[in-house]
Amino acid sequence: MFQKINKYLHYLTPTDYVVVVFYIFLTLLNIVFANRVDQWFELIVINFAVITVTIFIATAHLKHNTFWRRQIHYWYTAPLILLTFKELYLMIKPIRQIDFDFILIKIDRMIFGFDPTVELMKITTPLLTEFLQIIYATFYFLPMILAISLYYKKKNIEVDFVIFSTVFGFFFSYIGYILFPAIGPRFHLHDFFATNTELPGLFLTNFLREVVNTGESIPAGTLNPMEVVQRDVFPSGHTMMTAIIMYLSIKLQSRTKYFLLPVGTLLIFSTVYLRYHYVIDVIAGLACAILSLIFGYYIFNWWQRLIHKDLFIYPKRKKRTKD
Repeated sequence: MFQKINKYLHYLTPTDYVVVVFYIFLTLLNIVFANRVDQWFELIVINFAVITVTIFIATAHLKHNTFWRRQIHYWYTAPLILLTFKELYLMIKPIRQIDFDFILIKIDRMIFGFDPTVELMKITTPLLTEFLQIIYATFYFLPMILAISLYYKKKNIEVDFVIFSTVFGFFFSYIGYILFPAIGPRFHLHDFFATNTELPGLFLTNFLREVVNTGESIPAGTLNPMEVVQRDVFPSGHTMMTAIIMYLSIKLQSRTKYFLLPVGTLLIFSTVYLRYHYVIDVIAGLACAILSLIFGYYIFNWWQRLIHKDLFIYPKRKKRTKD
């Protein structure tokens, strides 16, 4: 039996391993809080299905390494991240039963002496809002840009590490959502229903804002958005994941850094300007990015060494020689 388990473990990449472990964790949470989570049984069934499909994809890829199976193994985590995000939507509020916005607001006021999102209203313009809302919408594409650029240079282990870091980072942020649920300043410091009036854009802002709202389970016409919105504020996942990708673009010596660094910096600023996050969320996101990179690096190497007898090392910068 143990030989059979070890055989299947050999097929798993570090990313697959993290997916399986995290979904076991979600399953245990649903079992423990079955009396609070209405859909606990359905979620457990889905979790076992995800674990099974993950192992199947990994097995199919390594047994028959065709182009399309390789692509599925690389990119299956993209929809999985969104699926996990929506599972947490059904779990966090009934499990935690409290929001921590009042603490986050208090911390911001202790640091600055005012509410940053309110203060930023002094510099808002439709053009700036339009620009930053578009930048904010690039969030999910940034990891793909870095991974694809490395893939076309045939840096396969670097691609694996970027995908792993992305998945591990998202799951790391999801644990923060469970521990410190909150809904953000657009609800507690501003009138959510007046956002389009108080923070207008030009052409795409309202559409992109509605896409974000729908993704967080508050489509247009929702009467009680504060009650049903996703609890996904602390830490700022947008900040955390953007910082991770910015760092990796430098560390892995990708030319995409010339795009990712300025866009990422503006994206982090947009999280506060557009009222999605408190500044303390951004600070926590940066801190969690550092922790995620440290833990992720060791987990990735540990699994590579344990199962695949391989080790990933960050490429070293070449020292410039004097002429």
